[in-house]
Amino acid sequence: MITEVGLRNFKAFRNLTVPLGGFTLLAGLNSSGKSSVLQALALTRQGFDAFRRGGTSGGSAGLPLNGEYVDLGTGVDVLNEDYSGEQQFAITLLSRDGDSGSVVVDYEREGDYLPVVGDGFSGTFWKEGAQSITSDGFQYLRADRLTPSATYARSHEVAVRRRFLGTRGEYAVDFLRAFQDELISADVLHHPSATSPKLLDQLQAWLGEICPGVRLQAEAIPQTDLVRLDIKFMRAELPRSNSRRATHVGFGLAYVLPVVVACLTARPGSLILLENPEAHVHPRGQTAMARLACAAAASGAQVIVETHSDHILNGTRLAVKSAQIQPSAVRLNYFRRDESSAISVSSPAIGADGMLSAWPEGFFDEWDTALDELLG
Repeated sequence: MITEVGLRNFKAFRNLTVPLGGFTLLAGLNSSGKSSVLQALALTRQGFDAFRRGGTSGGSAGLPLNGEYVDLGTGVDVLNEDYSGEQQFAITLLSRDGDSGSVVVDYEREGDYLPVVGDGFSGTFWKEGAQSITSDGFQYLRADRLTPSATYARSHEVAVRRRFLGTRGEYAVDFLRAFQDELISADVLHHPSATSPKLLDQLQAWLGEICPGVRLQAEAIPQTDLVRLDIKFMRAELPRSNSRRATHVGFGLAYVLPVVVACLTARPGSLILLENPEAHVHPRGQTAMARLACAAAASGAQVIVETHSDHILNGTRLAVKSAQIQPSAVRLNYFRRDESSAISVSSPAIGADGMLSAWPEGFFDEWDTALDELLG
C-alpha cells in the first residue's frame, strides 16, 4: 500500500507531501490540486506500464504524458511554473514498509515523452505487484465518465483479459457481460438485500440505493464490437417491466455503474482512483457510494476518492462508526490555496465514533455557513 505521495514541481505543486491510507478522501475548493494528485498516480502507472511493455532489455526510456490513463499535454503543461532548481519534476511514493520509489523527469517544453532520470521504474519498489500502484486490478475512473448510451464498447483485451473498465467507464458494460456470474467473495462488500454473491446481483442491490428495483442485462450485439445494456425497474405490484435503453434512464445510473463495478471487483492490494463518484447521484445514493468505497478498502484494496460531497464524507464517517472500516485506515485530506497560490493540505484524523479531530475552515462547512445566515 502507498502511504505517501510526494510531488515536486508537478503542475500546481512546488513541493507537497500528501498522506494516503487504505481509504483516502481528497477534498477542497476547485483548482486546489485534488485532481492533480490522482493524475500523478495515474501518470506513474502509465509510465510503469510503458516500462513493463519494454521488456527486460531496458524497458521504457521515458515517461509518456499522454496515454491510456491521462492526457497531460506536453512538458510546459506539467512543470510547475514556479519550479525551483533544475528543470525537473518528481513523483515520489512511500510504501507501508518504508520502501520508496521516485520518478524524476527532465523537462522538455514541447515534449510529450519525457526522459526519466536515474533508475526510473527499474528499482525493486517497482516490481510488478509489489505495490498497489503496480498491482493487477488498477482502476482510474475520471470525473468525465461516459454519458448514457444506446451501445457501449466491447473489447476482450481490455475488459476481459485485463479487467480494466476504462478511465471513462466505457468498458464497464462489457466487463459486466463477461463477469456477471463471478462471485464477490468479501463479505464486507455484500449488500444485505442482494439475492446472491454474484456480481450482477450485488451490483443491482447497490444500484438499488440510487434507483430502487433496477434490473440490468448486458449482452453483446452480434457481429459488432459493441454491447448494449437493457434496464428494467421491477415493482411488487408490476411483475413485468419493459426494457429501457440507458439513454432513457438518466445520467445517475450510467455515471455510477462503473464506480460500483470497480468497488465490488476490487482485488486485495490493488489501487482504485475515483473522481467525483457522487456525480448525478442523489444524497442517499452518495452516502451509499461512500459505504461501498470504504467496503472495497476494508476488503484489501487501496481506494482514493476525490469529492466535493459532504454526503461522501458523512458516509465515510458512518462506515467508521459502524466498524465497517478501521479509523486508522482512513485519511482525510483538505487542500487549500492561499493568496500567493501556494497549496497546503490539512489532514484531520477520524475517531472510532466518526468524529473529526479538527474541522479546517472551508472543509465541508457550507451548510453551517448558510444556516447561520438563514437564522441570523
